[in-house]
Amino acid sequence: MDREQLRADVRALCERLGGAAYWRALDAQGAYPDAFARAFTEARYLAALIPAGYGGLGLSLGDTSVIVEEINHSGGNAGTAHAQLYTMGTLLRWGSEAQKRAWLPRIASGEVRLQAFGVTEPDAGVDTTSITTSAIRQGDVYVVNGRKRWTSRFAHSDAMLLLARTGPATPEDRGAGLSVFIVDLRAVRPGAIEVTPIPVWMNNETNEIAIRDLEIPAENLIGDEGRGFRYIIDGWNAERILIAAECVGHGRFLVERASAYVTKREIFGKPLGANQSIQFPIARAHAALEAADLVRKDAADRFDRGEPCGPQANMAKLLASEASWQAANAAIDALGGNGFAADYDVERIARETRLYIVAPISNNLVLAFLGNKVLGMPRST
Repeated sequence: MDREQLRADVRALCERLGGAAYWRALDAQGAYPDAFARAFTEARYLAALIPAGYGGLGLSLGDTSVIVEEINHSGGNAGTAHAQLYTMGTLLRWGSEAQKRAWLPRIASGEVRLQAFGVTEPDAGVDTTSITTSAIRQGDVYVVNGRKRWTSRFAHSDAMLLLARTGPATPEDRGAGLSVFIVDLRAVRPGAIEVTPIPVWMNNETNEIAIRDLEIPAENLIGDEGRGFRYIIDGWNAERILIAAECVGHGRFLVERASAYVTKREIFGKPLGANQSIQFPIARAHAALEAADLVRKDAADRFDRGEPCGPQANMAKLLASEASWQAANAAIDALGGNGFAADYDVERIARETRLYIVAPISNNLVLAFLGNKVLGMPRST
């Protein structure tokens, strides 16, 4: 696919929705971007990675990363719907053909919204192998009990991917005994899932959920029982690459907004941007974003070629999230008081992009991975 044409098409759709002003209004209301989700579903952008045979666009990860980058570059927030792009990857790569045909065409068409991802737990955090939510098989169903936290977009999902413990871990493999299911939320009996919203810094619907005797048909088990952790890990590289692209988009919006502002605004008889203390931080943020983008593109190319890309995917997320936050700080400093004013969009995007230094994985854990697994240093403690 012609990526520049794809970029132009995505930007045009964002502009038809109202550009940054659309997202600013949603932020003020704490509202979900329903119009955005509908428009991008109709354009099949939220089914970008689903093969054409199942109704999707069948794009590469590199092409798909352009979509989320341009949403953010246009002043939007792809994070409000991005989960549908990669959560279904577990189903696509590890589901049975019957499961794919039952779910993927409906996800691609928008009949089923797959946004919710039940992995993290209150007492486990990023230590996914320590989760305790249990799924015990009883005949033709699994009975699930436990709690999940940071289950975003639950209220706007028809289905959820759920990781639960079906057996014990082993000393040799802490990820053993974990299984992944696709849960039809429309079929859940009343009271089986209790939802508690979590107010957060940015406009993002997220929740803690309590699961009590939830029955999931055994046919909704994805892949083999006890191998779910491996299936989830398999999707992490794609997630990190897409997050990196979102950060690059956010960063470019901030750099461009700051550059335009300081070029037009005059103070003490000259453009504000003529001051090196204002100009140089913006330029440095731009350089950091361009470098991060090169790593993101390399990671995506490796992924699309089927090559190992764990180090590159993690480095892309690390570098892009830090570069975007660098751009946010430079933009706030450049705009001064207006950097905190909602109508300039800088403070909103600063809040949105700050998330990615700690999520979906902390940058400190990325550094620990690089130090130990890539550079061969002792495991950090």
